[in-house]
Amino acid sequence: MHVSLTPELESRIKAKVDSGLYNNASEVIREALRFMDTHEDWIHEVKLARLREQLKVGTDQLDCGDGIAIESKAALDTLFDDITR
Repeated sequence: MHVSLTPELESRIKAKVDSGLYNNASEVIREALRFMDTHEDWIHEVKLARLREQLKVGTDQLDCGDGIAIESKAALDTLFDDITR
């Protein structure tokens, strides 16, 4: 299996190997995957908590009247275009 990594990730893996804690990049990747498997529920809860925080900000803004009324598909498309620029 071949995996493409960003230069930053390659650098982080190399640093772990250079630290002497791991013999090679494969060990670093295996350990990271084991960590993810072991902490999968916790990671999910952290992501869910972050999403809830973002939703709370949005609903608070709507409650304060800071929302934007979208009355057509064209208006929604324009909003998305503005957001992605």
